[in-house]
Amino acid sequence: MHGTKHHLQKDFFLYNASKARSKTYINMREISERFRLPPSEYVIIPSTYEPHQEGEFILRVFSEKRSLSEEVENMIEAERPLPIIFVSDRANSNKELTADENAGKDGEKTQADKKKHEESEEQKQFRNIFRQIAGDDMEINAEELRNVLNNVVKKHKDLRSEGFELESCRSMIALMDTDGSGKINFDEFRHLWDKIKSWQKIFKRYDTDHSGTINSYEMRNAVNDAGFRLNNQLYDIITMRYADKNMNIDFDSFICCFVRLDAMFRAFHAFDKDGDGIIKLNVLEWLQLTLYAR
Repeated sequence: MHGTKHHLQKDFFLYNASKARSKTYINMREISERFRLPPSEYVIIPSTYEPHQEGEFILRVFSEKRSLSEEVENMIEAERPLPIIFVSDRANSNKELTADENAGKDGEKTQADKKKHEESEEQKQFRNIFRQIAGDDMEINAEELRNVLNNVVKKHKDLRSEGFELESCRSMIALMDTDGSGKINFDEFRHLWDKIKSWQKIFKRYDTDHSGTINSYEMRNAVNDAGFRLNNQLYDIITMRYADKNMNIDFDSFICCFVRLDAMFRAFHAFDKDGDGIIKLNVLEWLQLTLYAR
């Protein structure tokens, strides 16, 4: 650990043997043990008897010599997203971009210019499907987005998925819709698909048995890989909201969770003008934000 407060990943426990543990692992309300350990840094991990169970622990540590202890907890943060302004009256009314955001836009433009010259077969396929569904205005709503995405997902035979639900597509529209029209154009769609593809790679990395689902522990690592740093309380909320009764999360729920995380972090940054990590909203702004991002 070396002084970090970040959660230890699965690999840590695979390659580091425990230095001490309770003599018998049984289902009891109270366990007391005495250990003699050399001076070092240790992590104490209480657990429930069965996996995926809620539990509250009172941990008391008595030491013969002076020692320091603290709870391991992540800071809540996300890797800085590309500057897509989240839709709400307040965020939309103030469209000044920081130097970083301007640089991001310039970078995005350069990448877009390159892609125009190197349009892949997948992108051509997307453009054709998009044009067929969108019509003359070249914009699509949530239902049309679902048709486009599900047409593409069907072609990925290695991904076991029944496609996207309408509610997931509404969340995606809310994430990418920069003008409040309830629709997205082709460039916004392509940007969205790039995100879905990167999240799809993460999902496939943890879906090692190709069941089309990952468990709640793997979801914690997947969220971290996607650039989101959350605390225990938020990980528990994700499990309660998106996992099934067996504590597994399917691809549609996985993407829906990431879309909403991304949207909420973007929304927060849009309101947090001074960057102090605190925002103040009135009732109208709060309802606009939560209803549209939901």
